[in-house]
Amino acid sequence: MDVETQKEHLKAYGITYWSLNKSQKVKWLLNYRGGSFLLPDTEEVRRECTIRGVSYEVLSDSQTEKILTEIASPSQNMEAVVLEKAPKIAVYTPDSKVPWDDAVTMVLTYAEIPYTTIYDKEVLSDQLILYDWLHLHHEDFTGQFGKFYGAYRAAPWYIEEKKAAEALAAELGYSKVSEEKRDVALKIRDYVVGGGFMFAMCSATDSFDIALAAEGVDICEPMFDGDPSDPSYSSKIDFKKTFAFKNFTLERSPTMYEFSSIDMTRKRKIPFSTDYFTLKDYSAKWDPIPTMLCQNHTALVKGFMGQTTSYDSEVIKSNVLVMGENLTNGEARYIHGIKGKGFFTFYGGHDPEDYRHRVGDPKTELELHPNSPGYRLILNNVLFPAARKKKQKT
Repeated sequence: MDVETQKEHLKAYGITYWSLNKSQKVKWLLNYRGGSFLLPDTEEVRRECTIRGVSYEVLSDSQTEKILTEIASPSQNMEAVVLEKAPKIAVYTPDSKVPWDDAVTMVLTYAEIPYTTIYDKEVLSDQLILYDWLHLHHEDFTGQFGKFYGAYRAAPWYIEEKKAAEALAAELGYSKVSEEKRDVALKIRDYVVGGGFMFAMCSATDSFDIALAAEGVDICEPMFDGDPSDPSYSSKIDFKKTFAFKNFTLERSPTMYEFSSIDMTRKRKIPFSTDYFTLKDYSAKWDPIPTMLCQNHTALVKGFMGQTTSYDSEVIKSNVLVMGENLTNGEARYIHGIKGKGFFTFYGGHDPEDYRHRVGDPKTELELHPNSPGYRLILNNVLFPAARKKKQKT
């Protein structure tokens, strides 16, 4: 899985998932040649790699033993992690969304990793327990319809999506979308606390935490829910309820395409040519979890924009790991934490290979980016639940 020899980094994760789905044990060789996978040498595996265009090397038993001995050496920052089972994957997304509007569904499809789409009905009826890993599409859990009001309130797609959300909320017994989304966020919180693995990108990250912090407080203006917001809501936000963020200020203007001071989109002054972030280096033997999540063939990853592009380091809780950051302006791009018995990862930006994705833009053709470092980070999270866990010692 290093930069020189692997032609299809993204599809290699699909091969690994495919092997796990056939009850084959796999070893993830952390920090060994970019985070390689050690699979059983069978004719079936070789054939599947060839069909999918994934580069592989056949090792003798003695070569394998030599590599594992090298990895086990205390002098090497490497580790061999056993992957035990193929995780059952759910993607939280409305039926109205096209698959290519979300980076995770695109890369899962490209890597040929199966997933199930779910939405509010399934979440509120406690179906999350059926899945090992949950991705949150670019959702707005605050009930403000993505804060698109300023630019798109007259657009037919905005009007239709607002009507559909209100109809779904009413069908589920709610008078407001914000109240229904709040309960969805609480169910997802309980899923993670109970041991689930949750991954979110872009606006699903900060809007999720805002919904938790604003439980029981009306933060929506009349154009969103039919009545005024609580005039003193800023003083009623409870940061103890959030996963990742603290001491942030909500954006009150309904015409501003922004949720809060968490996001750095308007504050960052980084030109396109120098917009990169750096992955942190962890001890593979002592900190295998962040090491797994940061496996890549490069530590320098291209930046990319989104409604929520990155996170202000000043509002990130001290118990949350910042795994990818741009030190130029103190922004975090890729963060991870523990909540109860479960784990969450937040990844800023919309599409790792589309720098400034806009509404209606064409889909990204991943065939043109088979070795994307930014997309590899997503797939690290997909395989994370498959790993035999060791206690984190950070």
